[in-house]
Amino acid sequence: MVTTKGPLREGCSLPLAITPGPGERNLAAYAGASRDAIAEDLLASGAILFRGFDVDTVDRFNAVVTALSGDPLEYRERSSPRSRVEGNVYTSTDYPPRYEIFQHNESSYSSTWPLKLYFYCETPAEEGGETPIADGRRIFQRVDPDVRERFRDLGVMYVRNFGQGLGLSWSTVFQTEDRGEVERYCEAAGIEVEWTARGGLRTRHVRPAIACHPVTGEELWFNHGTFFNVRTLEPTIRDVLTASFAADELPSNTFYGDGSPIGDDVLDHLQECYRAETIAFPWQRGDVMLLDNMLTTHGRAPYRGRRRTLVAMAELIAAGPQLVAPAAPDRT
Repeated sequence: MVTTKGPLREGCSLPLAITPGPGERNLAAYAGASRDAIAEDLLASGAILFRGFDVDTVDRFNAVVTALSGDPLEYRERSSPRSRVEGNVYTSTDYPPRYEIFQHNESSYSSTWPLKLYFYCETPAEEGGETPIADGRRIFQRVDPDVRERFRDLGVMYVRNFGQGLGLSWSTVFQTEDRGEVERYCEAAGIEVEWTARGGLRTRHVRPAIACHPVTGEELWFNHGTFFNVRTLEPTIRDVLTASFAADELPSNTFYGDGSPIGDDVLDHLQECYRAETIAFPWQRGDVMLLDNMLTTHGRAPYRGRRRTLVAMAELIAAGPQLVAPAAPDRT
């Protein structure tokens, strides 16, 4: 098949854009015939934008995912509201359009996560609504070495509260109404469970802040420490929540792995590291974007008008010793 590959924008390697030649617009067929080449391109760039192909239905999008990665994954241990569209294809996030969704790696707070993310632009927004992305390798290098090493030593503690009328319910997050099933899932995942008054649930767990890519071995800034922290919320929402709840009673919040607070200066620095590497481009109808979820972060820009971007997750990764970045040499 004749295709064209190159940076979407001159001087910017992220994303790599692939467009079809005349009569070669079947993306599922191209993907199936070019799996190895696409895998190599993805490791090099971290993100590939397929533009100009014939992806005009959910079924055709799903066929692309299946051709490259097999069956898409169910969305488990959820952190954002999504609607199932068909099979394991979901809306990207059902979140009010006036708010930004900050950069993050999908499910980096969990003991399992998808290695590949697929986005499909069914309907671009009238204004805004981009899915900005950022190179996680470059973010890692931007983080101040002292900040990086403290997180390497301590990890990140995630505290989440469900059943307060804010955020997702525990039954939605864990996709069950059975407390016993929740407890079994959490025990297997190393999550501490505390049932609170009125049927609420509080969870705590500590995860590494730095991970190694399973193929390249590169160290990556791979965590939800910034995304889940209350300081990253839109200021008016943050102020209301912090005036109403203690730090460990918020719908979600993060701490160092020993439970100590992460300073505002550190969080501001981390936000800037993400923002400095963020790249945004307008969606076009029928676009499909493939991300290596460990190499590349993603978010969402505010928007106006109807927008429908779908997502599929694939290639489950389970945390293990080989993916945890080694301790830094003794600095004394």
